[in-house]
Amino acid sequence: MGSSDLSGGVWKRRARFADETVCGTIRALAPSKRPSKRNKLRRSLAPSQLAKRKAGDEDEEEEEEDWQPPASRKRQKAAGETESGECYRSPFRKPLAQLTNRPHCLDSSQHEAFIRSILSKPFKVPIPNYKGPLGLRSLGVKRAGLRGPLHDPFEEGALVLYEPPVLSAHEQLKMDKDKAPVHVVVDPVLSRVLRPHQREGVKFLWDCVTSRRIPGSHGCIMADEMGLGKTLQCITLMWTLLRQSPDCKPEIEKAVVVSPSSLVRNWYNEVEKWLGGRIQPLAIDGGSKEEIDRKLVGFMNQRGLRVPSPILIISYETFRLHAEVLQRGSVGLVICDEGHRLKNSENQTYQALNSLNTPRRVLISGTPIQNDLLEYFSLVHFVNSGILGTAQEFKRHFEMPILKGRDADASEAERHKGEERLKELISIVNRCLIRRTSDILSKYLPVKIEQVVCCRLTPLQAELYKNFLKQAKPVEELKEGKISVSSLSSITSLKKLCNHPALIYDKCVEEEEGFMGALGLFPSGYSTKSVEPQLSGKMLVLDYILAVTKSTSNDKVVLVSNYTQTLDLFEKLCRNRRYLYVRLDGTMSIKKRAKIVERFNSPSSPEFIFMLSSKAGGCGLNLIGANRLVMFDPDWNPANDEQAMARVWRDGQKKLCYIYRLLSTGTIEEKIFQRQTHKKALSSCVVDEEQDVERHFSLGELKELFTLNETTTSDTHDKIKCRRCVNGHQVRAPPDGSDCTSDLSQWHHCADKRGLQDSVLKAAWDAAVTFTFYHHSHEEQRGIP
Repeated sequence: MGSSDLSGGVWKRRARFADETVCGTIRALAPSKRPSKRNKLRRSLAPSQLAKRKAGDEDEEEEEEDWQPPASRKRQKAAGETESGECYRSPFRKPLAQLTNRPHCLDSSQHEAFIRSILSKPFKVPIPNYKGPLGLRSLGVKRAGLRGPLHDPFEEGALVLYEPPVLSAHEQLKMDKDKAPVHVVVDPVLSRVLRPHQREGVKFLWDCVTSRRIPGSHGCIMADEMGLGKTLQCITLMWTLLRQSPDCKPEIEKAVVVSPSSLVRNWYNEVEKWLGGRIQPLAIDGGSKEEIDRKLVGFMNQRGLRVPSPILIISYETFRLHAEVLQRGSVGLVICDEGHRLKNSENQTYQALNSLNTPRRVLISGTPIQNDLLEYFSLVHFVNSGILGTAQEFKRHFEMPILKGRDADASEAERHKGEERLKELISIVNRCLIRRTSDILSKYLPVKIEQVVCCRLTPLQAELYKNFLKQAKPVEELKEGKISVSSLSSITSLKKLCNHPALIYDKCVEEEEGFMGALGLFPSGYSTKSVEPQLSGKMLVLDYILAVTKSTSNDKVVLVSNYTQTLDLFEKLCRNRRYLYVRLDGTMSIKKRAKIVERFNSPSSPEFIFMLSSKAGGCGLNLIGANRLVMFDPDWNPANDEQAMARVWRDGQKKLCYIYRLLSTGTIEEKIFQRQTHKKALSSCVVDEEQDVERHFSLGELKELFTLNETTTSDTHDKIKCRRCVNGHQVRAPPDGSDCTSDLSQWHHCADKRGLQDSVLKAAWDAAVTFTFYHHSHEEQRGIP
């Protein structure tokens, strides 16, 4: 036997011994029963062990029938193959690798279905509860699918300005999907802060400027009273027009806001406040001519869907000087704040704005439009040219019949015709004019107590007043039936005398007309360098009001006057009393105005008094840092007084507000105030401009101005012939439902301080107060001291 045979036999015996050893170990470890599928063990595939297992019990054979190996292979190189070529695979464990050389191929249809299922799964943002857009819009790629609104019209609280018409199924099939109109929905950022009356106002504005209210006309007048949020409503309109339309694109590219210079910065701040950086307005409130021209040219050259600075805010003065640049292109919308400035169609500002290439025009005016028909025509013609015809047609069809009907000698037919034409005019104008009164604010603001305080003249004032009436030429001219311009300067002199004798001291020194020999009436050693409150009844009352307010509360006070000379007196008084104050008049720059207003409104600011000139652009300022306001002298135009008094009682005010309107008893100031209360004053009386006096005053009314009633406690109370008072004392309360917007006859009337609710005015009564009218803005009056 050779060595090879010997070695082969040895290896065979060793293999058999190994097989027996392994199998014996498995049998020793394995239970008699076959292990469960969960605990299957890997069995040996040695040929000897396979043969032994074949001889096992029948149960085991039945269990193993389902895993009998397939037909024999040609090659027997794989481990576990028998001599017959059979291959066995274990049912207890899947092989780690293929036991055959043939590749395993999926069915092609299964593969395609698997790939399609992967690719068809939509992208999901991996952020929990994410509900925002999926960012499917790619740069330069047109959005696929149907057009849709910019904001959800069915969201709770959504303000929908336009809703597409409901179409039948047949109409939907015929319609071009790329031209289907979509909802116009106000941005939720704004609609969430709009109050009900503001939502109504935005809808009205949008209907007007898109020609849905008056076909062919694109303008309107927003004439809400002060404090109702006209600025916010107009910002909402601009933002909506700049972003969307029923055609699924912006309605306009650019908008221009024209306002008084003092409000340019305020408009800029309001846009920033409500839109929070979503838009970058361009505000121009100063600079060289070349710099302003360059900015305006850049603004007008902007084009496209995303204009960098789509809103221009500019003052009336700057617009007039640079109108030529703005007239070179077109603008989508122009908004004119304090639009009553455009009452005269002949002035340069009106003509410059009217030549601007834009059909959409919104005019904002918080002042009531009175019955001056020429002003009516100018304002309406600016926003909707031609709606009232030409100036000649308007005069013939409306003005002449209405004025004839109002004449005292008019016949019944003329009166009837005048009323008909007036109704026709109002019906036309009301289609493009919206006006809500401040009583809406009662839901959102604290109570306002408005008080008209009559103050007696001091002996010095009374003597100077009587001396003037004896000497002044206007009095003699009026007796002869003549009216001259000197009447106007005399009126101004009397108004200043009522404020303080110091204001006419220089005229007494120079012995001007009406003041000859008056210098001797002043106390010896008198000097204008120091203020002497005891020489003026109103100044005396003001001194008491400020002192009591300062010592008993942390309230701040706004002082308003028509004359800068009076503000000078206020300054002297504040320095004497060591009150911290700020002053705003025509000499202050626009940027500085915005800063001092912001500082004064801060609760931490130490300033106690804010002095304001009503002639220096005080309109539109928000002075909610103060809750007491003193109107030191009345204006011919009631709208100016209303504007000034609305500075403190407006959105954001948290404290009870007190308004004091000071009048000198029995003087020209009461006559001016009476014209306001009887609604005879026009929306802008031209008396202050020294023109057309006879147009606004009858001869009898002018004569009455130059009188002094020294015996009355209130000439105004005497004139209304009050039935609720007996011997000057109120015995019946005002009617239910009345408030400070009611006629003065329906206010509280106080001939002494017992009926007052304001503790500050009570303390000041004995100084010089003779009579007081007062009323509240609404019923809720909790916490009134």
